[in-house]
Amino acid sequence: MDYSQSGFSTRAIHAGQEPDPSTGAIMTPVFLTSTYVQEELGRHKGYEYSRVSNPTRTALERNVAALEGGNEGIAFGSGTAAVDALFHVIAPGDHVIVSRNVYGGTYRLARTVWEQYGLAFSFVDTTEMRCVEEALRPSTRMLFIETPTNPTIEITDLAACAAFARAHGLLSVVDNTFATPYLQQPLALGIDVAVHSLTKYLNGHSDMLGGLVVTSRPEVVERLRYMQKAVGAILAPFDAWLCLRGTKTLAVRMRQHCQSALEVARWLSSRKGVGRVLYPGLESHPGHALAGRQMRGFGGMISFDLGSLAKAAAFLKHVRLCALAESLGGVETIITHPATMTHAAIPPEERARIGVTDGLVRISVGLEEAEDIIRDIDGALTKAGI
Repeated sequence: MDYSQSGFSTRAIHAGQEPDPSTGAIMTPVFLTSTYVQEELGRHKGYEYSRVSNPTRTALERNVAALEGGNEGIAFGSGTAAVDALFHVIAPGDHVIVSRNVYGGTYRLARTVWEQYGLAFSFVDTTEMRCVEEALRPSTRMLFIETPTNPTIEITDLAACAAFARAHGLLSVVDNTFATPYLQQPLALGIDVAVHSLTKYLNGHSDMLGGLVVTSRPEVVERLRYMQKAVGAILAPFDAWLCLRGTKTLAVRMRQHCQSALEVARWLSSRKGVGRVLYPGLESHPGHALAGRQMRGFGGMISFDLGSLAKAAAFLKHVRLCALAESLGGVETIITHPATMTHAAIPPEERARIGVTDGLVRISVGLEEAEDIIRDIDGALTKAGI
């Protein structure tokens, strides 16, 4: 059945996932097989070897592609593996313009791996088109945007960046992990490629790793399919199945994440001892109006500053309901200290330049009752003497 004209939740539940023809099972089976029997030379049922393709992975690829409004989805073993595969689309000597506040793993991959193999990167403030324009070189081939950014929650104008990329022949890429396809549709705004860490909101249950790229550019699809086959950093069938379970509830989860995050952000803004609160749902956020135009909601991610590493450490020592951990996007509230955890790979002087201070704390607001999350944060701040 064609679900292209169906609503988001209908696509999330059904796209790419017809009942199993052999049994009628409503849930996509987990195809735990490495190879497939061929009827004769050159004749098979569409699958030959699971590094190349697997029916469970195919179902997830089609499902997320439908949610993003793209023609193809290509799944990898982690979000970082998906980003790495995208850098294989360009060639040594090429230059990439990147949002200055990208995930620390993307920064590490660019600076410590790909620069050794001839790619060049400029990390700039993509919220200002002037900065993007000034970074352009004759060798620039890709514009890699993260919005909202991790962890300073900056908002970039996707339509403007898409127009700039088209005008200069660049491949435009958006890391849509924080927003998810429910809240933001980069391809509909003219962007060429959306990339996700499936580990986060798309899965939503903190129990698998994965990454996925969605695009309608045939040459990008061809290159990424080749990378799946040649390099083999592919998503395992069981992880694909876990993520398919997660995407079915993405819409309802994101609505609650947004509602609770706004409550928490408003409370933090009024709490004595808390410095800057970064959440696009607050009118004080510089990207508030833009986020309201290009997003369906403001997301579940908040960052706030306690002023010093000592205060942040004291606070984090006392949280109980909220989990001090890496990652985000799960049903549980997760609190992270970016400077020593997710963004530790970025040099201190660079972290300071982009606003990732030692006192910055990032919260992935979960699905617990908002008042319970607030009570836990307030209690931890009080015990820390803040």
